[in-house]
Amino acid sequence: MVNKRVLCGYGIDVDAVSSWINTQTGEKADATNVSRGIFGATVGVDRLLGMWKKYNIKATFFTPGHSIESFPKQIAKIRDGGHEIAVHGYTHEIMTKLTTQQQKDVLTKCVDIITAFTGKPPVGYTAPGWATTKDTVRLLEEAGITYDHSFMHHDCQMYWVPKMDQSWVETDYSKDPSYWMKPMGELTHSNVVEVPANWHLDDWPPLGYATGRPSQGFVDPDTILKIWKSQFDFYYREYDTFVFPISIHPQVSGKAQVMLVHEKLIEYINSHEGVEWMTLADMAEEFRAGRIEGYHVEGGAEKGIL
Repeated sequence: MVNKRVLCGYGIDVDAVSSWINTQTGEKADATNVSRGIFGATVGVDRLLGMWKKYNIKATFFTPGHSIESFPKQIAKIRDGGHEIAVHGYTHEIMTKLTTQQQKDVLTKCVDIITAFTGKPPVGYTAPGWATTKDTVRLLEEAGITYDHSFMHHDCQMYWVPKMDQSWVETDYSKDPSYWMKPMGELTHSNVVEVPANWHLDDWPPLGYATGRPSQGFVDPDTILKIWKSQFDFYYREYDTFVFPISIHPQVSGKAQVMLVHEKLIEYINSHEGVEWMTLADMAEEFRAGRIEGYHVEGGAEKGIL
């Protein structure tokens, strides 16, 4: 029988208030939504920390600078518990809405905040809303970030993330079709490890209530457990080694019905041979050091073809 090696971990986005006051236009935030963020930073974080202690799991907390500066006592519990604190914007800014200079300024500020708070520079990043630009990977390299958790070139294997600065042409129906009918440019790789993101391993879309969208947030939690277990089962059957990073939010997963889902999921995963729980930084280091296999991303037309 082939020995399995399965690296599992939680990436927790401590958005707290930041995502609710990120109105992008200066529009006034809904105070009730702000209270949901406060719940996440306080009650939600405490419940999750208790669960990690129960199951002896060290997790990665992607924490906006605003959350660190607004809830320092709560974030200190994360730091002092031996968990990783990584970058997730300052006010959950959507990178695709910012200029290159704005993206750089936000990233620099967040690296400085985390370095001062933890005593060491962060090595990980996840883009707010998993929205990235052609500048993202280059800016991460310049900031000393060694792994990312935003891209989706694979769903259960780590890889050297492409720079994502290759050429592509968006369609514009006001122009002649010859304008956009061109292949994507060839991918080139960065020095940043990708711990893949996966919308189907994220609690927010099905379980986070959104005003005006009553179906969101009211999905049967057991259905989500089934979806998450099904993914794990497929990977376990098809791969000898893989990663299983789960993305959650304290204001969602800190709710009672979702806490029970995580307990069931952890116990199910732990019933399998070869499972190791670790931070996403430790996952990335296993790949970087060559101790676990990954994936090689290829694609795009060679320069001479364009």
